[in-house]
Amino acid sequence: MPSSEEPSAHKEPSAHTEPSASGEPSVPQKPSSKTAAKSGGKIQFRSQSGLFQRWRSATGAGLIALFFLLPFISWHGRQAIWFDLSNQQFYFFGTSLWPQDFTLLAWVFIAAAFGLFFVTLFWGRVWCGFLCPQTQWTFMFAWVEEKFEGSRNQRINLDKAPWSREKLTKRLGKHSSWLLMSLLTGCGFIAYFVPARELYPAIFSFSAGFWDTAWVWFFAICTYLNAGWMREQMCLHCCPYARFQSAMFDEFTKTVTYDAARGESRGPRKRKAATELGDCVDCNLCVEVCPTGIDIRNGLQYECINCGACVDACNQTMANFGYKPDLIAFTSEAGLKGKTPPLWQRKRFIGYGLALIAILATMGLDMASRSSIELNVLRDRQSLYRETTGGQIENTYLLKIRNKTQQPREYRLAVTGALPLALSKTEVSIAPGEQIELPLTLTAAAGAIKTSRSKLTFTVSELVSESETESGAGADEEAEAVSQDSVFFAP
Repeated sequence: MPSSEEPSAHKEPSAHTEPSASGEPSVPQKPSSKTAAKSGGKIQFRSQSGLFQRWRSATGAGLIALFFLLPFISWHGRQAIWFDLSNQQFYFFGTSLWPQDFTLLAWVFIAAAFGLFFVTLFWGRVWCGFLCPQTQWTFMFAWVEEKFEGSRNQRINLDKAPWSREKLTKRLGKHSSWLLMSLLTGCGFIAYFVPARELYPAIFSFSAGFWDTAWVWFFAICTYLNAGWMREQMCLHCCPYARFQSAMFDEFTKTVTYDAARGESRGPRKRKAATELGDCVDCNLCVEVCPTGIDIRNGLQYECINCGACVDACNQTMANFGYKPDLIAFTSEAGLKGKTPPLWQRKRFIGYGLALIAILATMGLDMASRSSIELNVLRDRQSLYRETTGGQIENTYLLKIRNKTQQPREYRLAVTGALPLALSKTEVSIAPGEQIELPLTLTAAAGAIKTSRSKLTFTVSELVSESETESGAGADEEAEAVSQDSVFFAP
């Protein structure tokens, strides 16, 4: 079987190997004499095909397509998903969120983070291997690199070769493609903040504004550096998830695991030849295909992103030698020992599950209680009250009313309290997403006032049009209202 042409000196596994999830010492394993070939400080990993790589490629292609296409979806004449920073609004299809709705967004992020922890407990770093943007863009850039510079061994030789026209042509083609992909990525990200149908033509025709251009190129350069140059360094040194993920593991967590009891002692042999060695033929493919350059045979390591490339490579070798598959497999420490209790018998499953349900329930209640009307009542600061020649007492207020929907609405104004008060205006129309400032005067007969300070409540309720009533909207719709307490002053 193929192996690395220039194996580097062995790197002690103790620098990377983590203790087992149960806290027991790991099974002693034969140290690897081979590591991933590095060229110019960059790991050159071999492309690999197989079940998990097909899953990863299909998942990555779907998510990347979704990332680029979502901003082009229109909803009622507006971009469906849009962070409109200038107007401080976030549009998500038919829902508009404002800074006042921050708690709802906070619950979304909390639920997403806790969902990630919940998944990590059972399937390890499946997020890193199959869903993380850093992983997807790294593999995409590596695919382009292979198209221009050839296979892993050819890339290593090209790195060592002196500069020539051929080398310069390959490098220019690769980096030009990387820059174009990075620029498209920058546009894709900023398209969630600037209308996509305006952004792309403006960027590529060099007519975009300064800040739009600056932010697109900022994220383009970040993408170029992260996916083209830093690659595994982001996972090893910048991403905090790699550092604390082992704290969420237990002996039942499924990770990419090498079956040392079956594989050791490892060593090369001829196909179908009788041998007392273990099933590992020491072909080093599991190291050569690893995007972070580790040897999974050294045990659980924080660098492993669970992409499954080594699983596919090892299964390919096992098939060639006629051995059972899954010498390296997605399994758990307990699974290697034949212990696989049902999920509902695991305390962490119950605890994490109940906590996640509670978070989702709280988020649902927050969404259900969210009002589409916002009301803020301010008193006139010039004077507490005014006396008119007709024996009336007037108080002036400023009502700030916001229509948080994406359709024009009409609202009814009402005031309740101990006094018989008259409103200067009772109905108002507000455009979608707009806020109006409505000066409002309340009057009461001086003879009806018994105290200098009377409590009252302003109520703004949504009116239902005749067309909405005919289509099935009734009194329940009109019941959506907001209220705020205030005070009426008199002599």
